[in-house]
Amino acid sequence: MAQSHVQQSQAGQWPLSHKLKSVFIKRLPTVITVVLLLFVWEAWVRLGHVPSTMIAAPSEIAQATVETWPTLWPATKVTLLEGSVGFLLAVACGILIGILLYCSRIANAALFPLLSAAQTMPLISIAPLFLIWFGFEISGKIVIVAVFGLFPIAVQTIRGLEAVPQFYSDVALTCGATRTWTLCHVKLRVAARQIYGGIRVSAAYIFATAATAEYLGARKGLGIWLQAAYNSFRTPLIFSATLVIIAITCVLMCLVNLSERMLLGPASDDEDPDAGQ
Repeated sequence: MAQSHVQQSQAGQWPLSHKLKSVFIKRLPTVITVVLLLFVWEAWVRLGHVPSTMIAAPSEIAQATVETWPTLWPATKVTLLEGSVGFLLAVACGILIGILLYCSRIANAALFPLLSAAQTMPLISIAPLFLIWFGFEISGKIVIVAVFGLFPIAVQTIRGLEAVPQFYSDVALTCGATRTWTLCHVKLRVAARQIYGGIRVSAAYIFATAATAEYLGARKGLGIWLQAAYNSFRTPLIFSATLVIIAITCVLMCLVNLSERMLLGPASDDEDPDAGQ
């Protein structure tokens, strides 16, 4: 009995170690590439005597980030707040708009072209309007982030729902389900992977959008930090802010992937076991 328990324990530990090993092997080329790029970058700046005002070495960027962290972190928190709240609004509004445009052909014909046109406008052209409407407050940046972040989510929601095979609805309706229940519990579940694709696209540039909006007009945030670094020709600080934006974007992407796995399970669970037969 004890031997059987030990075997079961070892069997449970083996898949975990195997998964960790596979993840390590999968990410190893990326890590090696990044290390090589940093090494070449550092060597080029040091051996080529490139002025720090033109481009900073990775070691200088790291040193500048550590030295200015007491002021960099408060600016990061502002951008983090704007991006996070705006992203949550973009997810909620994007999915709701996608469902509306999927369910109503009239709404699709009336609103989808306007939604597409809104995404073609450069941020610099509408930022002054938001400054007039909201001033330099954080609320204006949140609205900008939400507006620019909802489009890919709405589009992928529409496409995901349109791609759901008809027999899913037929089976649910035959079993007595209403169309609303079928949409919420069947179609959205089947389309969820594609919707998450739009969410990932949106998450990739959320914090960059927030920082750009701050740069065009705000009281604080990474955009103001970048503006001050540019005005003082402190190139390492520009890279420091850029590095922080990349880091918090990666964290957001990881959270999106984690939420997808928790809600929908691994992507392999959606594969048809009879597809290869």
